[in-house]
Amino acid sequence: MSMIPENLRYTKTHEWVKEEDGLSVVGLTDFAQSELGDIVFVNLPEVGDEVVAGESFADVESVKAVAEVISPVSGVVAEINEELMDKPEMINEAPYDAWFIRISDVTDTENLLDAAEYSDFCEEE
Repeated sequence: MSMIPENLRYTKTHEWVKEEDGLSVVGLTDFAQSELGDIVFVNLPEVGDEVVAGESFADVESVKAVAEVISPVSGVVAEINEELMDKPEMINEAPYDAWFIRISDVTDTENLLDAAEYSDFCEEE
């Protein structure tokens, strides 16, 4: 497995979260994209939509399957990464750069894993 960035937090559904300028930035982990295979389509929420920790906010379609993207925290969508709509393969190429949404008014962060906990979890998967 590739390096798991230390500066991010993770979920057991293979999303990553980064705190940036008071917002939570969310994407899919390298583990998730490698399990999915080549991603061909991304369906994102609208700015202003509410997201709830543990519930789906987007989906990605790969050559193998459609997978829901689960929100790691609760809050309000402040920004979406429109570039992913045109270039979903960015998730495969650079999963820790290809963010999906930025969330404001963030709550429900207590279930997030640190890099070591996430690495252990992936090894058990």
